Amino acid sequence: MSKMKTNRGAAKRFRRTGKGGFKRAQSHLNHILTKKKSKRKRQLGLTEQVHEADVKSVKRMLPYS
Repeated sequence: MSKMKTNRGAAKRFRRTGKGGFKRAQSHLNHILTKKKSKRKRQLGLTEQVHEADVKSVKRMLPYS
């Protein structure tokens, strides 16, 4: 049987956590930053957990992580 392929786009966006979940970066921090408050930009820089409803699909895209 052939190897499963990792989705390379997903591999750049998600990382496995120590307990087996996935962490992700938040969106809206790439451009048009002048109108956003400093507090909002600072909080958007933090990482978040992938929602439990989406973990199954992320696991399918990253079979070896």
